[in-house]
Amino acid sequence: MRARRRNAMTVDVEDWFQVQAFAGVIDRTTWDALEPRVAASTTVILDRFAAAGVRATFFTLGWVAERQPALIRRIVADGHELASHGFGHERVHEIGEQAFRADIRRAKQLLEQVGGCAVTGYRAPTFSISRTLTPWAHRVLAEEGYRYSSSVFPIRHDLYGSAEAPCEPHRPAPDGVVELPMTTLRAFGRNLPCSGGGWFRLLPYGLFRTALRRVNGADGRAGIFYFHPWELDAEQPRVASAPLRSRLRHYTGIPAMPGRIDRLLQDFAWGRLDEVHAEAIDAPVTLREAA
Repeated sequence: MRARRRNAMTVDVEDWFQVQAFAGVIDRTTWDALEPRVAASTTVILDRFAAAGVRATFFTLGWVAERQPALIRRIVADGHELASHGFGHERVHEIGEQAFRADIRRAKQLLEQVGGCAVTGYRAPTFSISRTLTPWAHRVLAEEGYRYSSSVFPIRHDLYGSAEAPCEPHRPAPDGVVELPMTTLRAFGRNLPCSGGGWFRLLPYGLFRTALRRVNGADGRAGIFYFHPWELDAEQPRVASAPLRSRLRHYTGIPAMPGRIDRLLQDFAWGRLDEVHAEAIDAPVTLREAA
């Protein structure tokens, strides 16, 4: 029997109050006064991965690592890849090049100090890197010691997305890191999301499974899946002051997520992002550049 194609499992480690959907109603200066739940919810994920024999990549906020060092050490001890989600979950195109450099440098140094391992992967908060708004981002990442980014979502969305970006691994700039874009499926003349997150909570599980199987089979590509610890936390506080659209985006489907994740772990083969896409990460500078 032919071995199943391995996909990359990734987790964006941030707490329930740090999501972009609540940025307009929860001031970041109040974060330390709010109930922290990320350690408990991430531990649930780690336990599930251990039971399924899955190793993954954890894109972790420096802010979280600074306050939850034991969690970071558990991630590393379990054999997962520790990667950077930046420090303060600020959108890259909003803070600019200088602040971006300081943010990713601070996060990398902190994660490496706490985790005791090299950190070479990066994912931008809210997929906030694009060719038009942040043409310097991949170069800055390379200059700060990163080797790859997984920060571009080639779809159209009101909060994020770069529909014009290549859907395969590529090098947006010759002096920058490799970009491993989020997985999409080409259908009906457009790129449809096939990567996880809120899309995974909203769509029927069977539909998502069929789409990822097509990516693996007919398209011959390895997928990249992502989700957040708070998506498995049905008991998290409710932010009643947030707009209805934000609340629907954030809370819909959360009670069913643990079961969905368990099915996903069984239905597909999974690995760390740096291992699944090692060939692209290690490719020479001649790797296809974005047009």
